[in-house]
Amino acid sequence: MLSRLLKEHQAKQNERKELQERRRRDAIAAATCLTEALVDHLNVGVAQAYVNQRKLDHEVKTLQVQAGQFAKQTSQWISMVENFNQALKEIGDVENWARSIEMDMRTIATALEYVHKGTAQPATS
Repeated sequence: MLSRLLKEHQAKQNERKELQERRRRDAIAAATCLTEALVDHLNVGVAQAYVNQRKLDHEVKTLQVQAGQFAKQTSQWISMVENFNQALKEIGDVENWARSIEMDMRTIATALEYVHKGTAQPATS
């Protein structure tokens, strides 16, 4: 009887150990699956962040190139406007010079007319 009780007790203990070991393996397997799922989920986010970062880097480089080109073009425009302003100033200077010459020519023409009339009047009297 004690021997049978001992065997039953040992059998039940073995069953419990096997059940506990099976549960432990199941828990480890479930924890592994959970860990892999979490890592996969995080990796998707990290991969998306990496892709987005690469796109941003590309856009930054493109923007830098375009900004450089725009600065160069703006500099050319400023130079053209300055040259145009200088040409306008020169035209203004030429216009003033032409007016001055015209005034001088009128003065000379008036003086010549006066001289011509002055010399022509005594001959008619």
